Amino acid sequence: MAPRPAKPPRKKGVSIYRPFIFGSIAKLIDPASRPANINADHTHQWTIYVRPCPTHPDLSYFIKKISFKLHETYTNSLRTVEAPPFEVTETGWGEFEVQIKLYFVPEANEKPQTIWHHLKLHPYGEKAEEQREKKEPVVSECYEEVVFNEPVETFYDLLTSSGGPVGRGKGSKGSKQAIMGGKKAGQEERVAELPFNGTYSQKEEGKELDRLGLAIKTVEIMVKEERRKLEEREKTLADLKSEDGSSVKAR
Repeated sequence: MAPRPAKPPRKKGVSIYRPFIFGSIAKLIDPASRPANINADHTHQWTIYVRPCPTHPDLSYFIKKISFKLHETYTNSLRTVEAPPFEVTETGWGEFEVQIKLYFVPEANEKPQTIWHHLKLHPYGEKAEEQREKKEPVVSECYEEVVFNEPVETFYDLLTSSGGPVGRGKGSKGSKQAIMGGKKAGQEERVAELPFNGTYSQKEEGKELDRLGLAIKTVEIMVKEERRKLEEREKTLADLKSEDGSSVKAR
């Protein structure tokens, strides 16, 4: 029996992370310029993507390909993109969850990583009505980081030769946690937030969560009120039945 091939050596105690942005942009299809080959039910054109951050403008040196799993109603619902730009453009009428799978270059010796994105076609929040009137594109995107813990040495060399931050151990001086949480003299503090220009930011996410919390409370109040009305109707029906000595069928 032949011996198993030796596992490639890894950089012990080292973590390297690479940031990227994933999301989607959608816009209404203009009836005046609507292509003839588009499904009659489709109302929007959209693009879902994985893009580099401005500080790290290249993903192709560590990402081999990216697959996008669309809704099963699409022909060839699994779309694989093997070179930048890593994106898929389609048309449709409904929102759905898209599975995005990142495949790394062979030198990485890493398993694919999966993320999910909700394709958003319609504006939400306080400015939703204004966006609808102006027919502005709907952008929904997130900042993310892929972390390589103890990468194999050949992949480590590839990552470091292309620049970017390197962390050593949990919470150590050069680690991701330290880099994201602190700053050196003369350097601006790094935060996982994108400038808001219609795109995702932590501040906007907080506002959206506040709006959702308020909406949930409003719905709870409405449900409570409807229950109270139903109880009153049931009591009224019971009283009528008792008075008439006959059965009253509730509508």
